[in-house]
Amino acid sequence: MPRPLDPLRSFKVKTGLLVVAALFFASLTFWVTARWPFRYALVLALLVSLAVTQILAHGMTSPLRAMTAAARAMATGDYSRRVRSTSRDEIGELARAFNQMAEDLEAADRYRRELIGNVSHELRTPISALQALLENVVDGVEAPDPARMRVALDQTERLGRLVAELLDLSRVEGGAVQLERENFPVREFLEDVVRQSEDPLRPRRVTVDVQPPHLRADADTARLHQVVTNLVDNAFRHGPARTRVVVRARPDAGGVIIEVEDDGPGIAPGERSRVFERFTRGGSTDGGTGLGLAIARWAVDLHDGRIEVVDTAEGCCIRVSLPAA
Repeated sequence: MPRPLDPLRSFKVKTGLLVVAALFFASLTFWVTARWPFRYALVLALLVSLAVTQILAHGMTSPLRAMTAAARAMATGDYSRRVRSTSRDEIGELARAFNQMAEDLEAADRYRRELIGNVSHELRTPISALQALLENVVDGVEAPDPARMRVALDQTERLGRLVAELLDLSRVEGGAVQLERENFPVREFLEDVVRQSEDPLRPRRVTVDVQPPHLRADADTARLHQVVTNLVDNAFRHGPARTRVVVRARPDAGGVIIEVEDDGPGIAPGERSRVFERFTRGGSTDGGTGLGLAIARWAVDLHDGRIEVVDTAEGCCIRVSLPAA
């Protein structure tokens, strides 16, 4: 049904025009039917004014009826309903705000479903592997030798990593993390991060290159530690067995640029914007949770910085740009 009053920006003006239009057409009807008996002219004038009111008021109140129907659908879990918002008055603004709320609720519901499904899948794999291993050991099928215990430890570490990343993600969603900036030497910081990520049973080849050697930065070291650790772990997880990782740092317009580069298979150009999304693993099936890079992006965003995959001749290079404080 048409909405002739939609271009008007005020609901009060629309109401006034509605009254004026009803009186005008009622008076016009009286003038046209001046020679009719009064009772017939009055009835016709009332019917005409009611018809005009119905036409104009329907367009004014239809967004409210649509919002009522959409709200009832949302109560049953259907967030796909939208309201036509062509009106430019207060009700039109309310309809647009309602549509935005519906989109946000739909996105939140979709994210919740995806989170439950992904977390269930991520937890099921290591738990099943650990359960099978322990059952074999208890039943005497396999001996509890160091190799078997190492497999069990790997699965336990994977579970711990997933739980830690989910806790970080909950803090991200709740906005409960604040920056605690400090000025620190970049080389010592990066060397400390690399040293803490070392595994005596799985030696890593990591080179730290900081230019100039006495470069300093101003950032939250705890959050930046998460970023570099996730990038280094990601490089080794996706690279070959003897991959070599280089962690570089250099100044940039008062801030600092940190790059983590490896000689692995790299990331396809079409996947580069998606690898920083939650639970995206770039087609990898190596057991990663797909949360590490999402958390890294969040930590960089807290610093008003930028994280991106840059072009390299071979391998993969992820650059973190942190502006001056």
